[in-house]
Amino acid sequence: MSLPSIPIGDSYRSDTSDVARGFYIPVLAEAVRYDRAVGYFTSASLELVARGIDGLRANGGKIRLVAGPLLSPDDVEDIRQGYEYRAIVARAVAREVVPERLDARLAEKLGTLGKLIAEGVLEIKIAVVANTNGLGIYHEKIGVVTDDEGNTVAFTGSLNETRAAMENNFESIEVFASWVPGDARRVRRIKENFVALWEDKTERLEVLEFPKEAEEHLRELAARVAKASSDASVGKTRQSCPEEVNKYGWASTPKEIELRDYQKEAIIKWLQTGARGIFEMATGTGKTITALAALDQIGRQLRARGGSLITVIVVPLLDLVEQWSQELNRFGVVPLKCRDSVATWQAQVNNAIAGLRPGRAVTLVVTNKTFSSAPFQDVLSSVRDELLIIADEVHHLGAEHNRSGLPDHALWRLALSATPERWFDDEGTEALRGYFGETLISLGLKDAIELGALTRYWYRPVLVPLTDEEAAYYTILTSKIGALYGQAKGGKGKARDDAKARLGQLLNKRAKVLGHAEGKVAALREEIGKRRELPFQLVYCAEGGRPQEDDPMGGERQVDQVLDLLGNRLGMRVHSYTSKESKQERREILEAFGIGHLEALVSMRCLDEGVDLPDARIAYLLASSSNPRQFIQRRGRILRRASGKTEAEVIDFIAVPPQDQELFETERNLFRREMQRFVEFAKYSENYGESLSELRDLREYYELMDV
Repeated sequence: MSLPSIPIGDSYRSDTSDVARGFYIPVLAEAVRYDRAVGYFTSASLELVARGIDGLRANGGKIRLVAGPLLSPDDVEDIRQGYEYRAIVARAVAREVVPERLDARLAEKLGTLGKLIAEGVLEIKIAVVANTNGLGIYHEKIGVVTDDEGNTVAFTGSLNETRAAMENNFESIEVFASWVPGDARRVRRIKENFVALWEDKTERLEVLEFPKEAEEHLRELAARVAKASSDASVGKTRQSCPEEVNKYGWASTPKEIELRDYQKEAIIKWLQTGARGIFEMATGTGKTITALAALDQIGRQLRARGGSLITVIVVPLLDLVEQWSQELNRFGVVPLKCRDSVATWQAQVNNAIAGLRPGRAVTLVVTNKTFSSAPFQDVLSSVRDELLIIADEVHHLGAEHNRSGLPDHALWRLALSATPERWFDDEGTEALRGYFGETLISLGLKDAIELGALTRYWYRPVLVPLTDEEAAYYTILTSKIGALYGQAKGGKGKARDDAKARLGQLLNKRAKVLGHAEGKVAALREEIGKRRELPFQLVYCAEGGRPQEDDPMGGERQVDQVLDLLGNRLGMRVHSYTSKESKQERREILEAFGIGHLEALVSMRCLDEGVDLPDARIAYLLASSSNPRQFIQRRGRILRRASGKTEAEVIDFIAVPPQDQELFETERNLFRREMQRFVEFAKYSENYGESLSELRDLREYYELMDV
């Protein structure tokens, strides 16, 4: 699914082109996002581009439409008489979709439109010219189409979304593609104009929400169409076709998805082991698609013998609930989302499970927090043995309070993670492997790059010495860690648990000393100076404030220092991406970053999981925890593929510990894992020899040349 793979002209004109069949249908069939602004809109155009719309829906795509209202002479007169123009606009829009005024054919087409709205595929807003009592005509016509790789086609011209415009009028559009040299700037400008329009940030325009009355009319029409379709199917012989499979809740792999050999092999092994196991796959290699294709295959086996299935997909973050739901939609499944307040999902889930019949399936997507809650555990206890558990980022479930909720009666189990091992928790790791089974596929960074799933990258380690004050505090912490290390590994019972808890706290403090090293901000300024004009930059900062021995709350936050450096002193367009921003603000920030409005994002942990930033080209790692999972996740963020992206660059700021001979063995043992991270980053980079040479002195001092 890629826009560059289809032939797209740079213009279409009625005397030489069939705009609908030559442009709309093939382009929308490859799309996951369609943003359109038009003067007027009618549903008739949907009939002409139905195959394209169907392709977009199958891709899990979204449509955002801004249109001007079609005002009658009476509407105009009412506005002139002083009536509230927003109410008149709402009345005019609703009038177009009153069911009783429509013939059967048009009602069916509008029902399709209503179904798109009900499914969350289509959102509509209405634009009027402000400061003119609503009499001005919004007559702009632009469009932006994006595929799942970030390739974008933008167009502008005289074409309206009407049958007359497409079939009868003489129309023309100019088309620009993001991958065509010279077009990227125009694509970005049109995309930015639409975003401003959608967010009601365009001067002289007022953008209104789609009227509730009109939406209710469309939903009513959608219900009528669905009922008519259901009635027409009564008495027909049941066939095992994708449409019916989806109707009964089963996943069906879309035709446009071609599984790679390693994905097919993983699914076969999973089925051969009784549908239990772990997929250990690097970020970007298609864990989600592989899991859903596996769900399709077990569904086929169950349907063949008249079985039923309840699938519970467990994810750590709210954002991942939405991402999984979108992918499930591509596979023809509308899942029940279990998150937030119990009242938002409990009754619906209980009814779905109670109503499950042979030959049908129900899919739930649930956060870890909700999964371990008493109400959801009650749901699981009511399910019989037709249960499949799919755990995304499964390492989160290894915590005792989470893994205790894993149901023993689930016959089928699948775990997904790039790094299933839990840091300093062998017991939790073993518990997960005992529950889900063995690793069936292990696909690492090297494999992912060779397969083209991740992009090539350059690795630049930057060594930063600690100040005398930092070195002194670091030494104190290292001494305490050395004393506890043996107790945590060799102790027993409560003494071991207490030692592990205190060890974790000390390791965290020690990591903060390294992460907040004072010299890192100065080193960052020098490195950013080399790349000041380049777009799509990420900066990962240490969490909290700078640690100080006599101040448990810590000093100035590194994220604030970096924002001041980039935004104020270097004059870059930059924004923080932290827990302080709301969910809506985060979406807006990511969108602004994706279209180039922001040159850089500054974060701590919020970009580690569940955030897709394929456009990111450069990452500055000011701090990483000693947990290898974090750097693997961050590496995955920056190495995702995107249109026009051929390589990435990772600048890793490594605080150099003090060389204290008395603590040599303790420091060497603790630093070994850190060095493994640095060497692994260097090993698969394009500048392998150069990056390793930067680390040579450290490796020699700690006698870690074997790493």
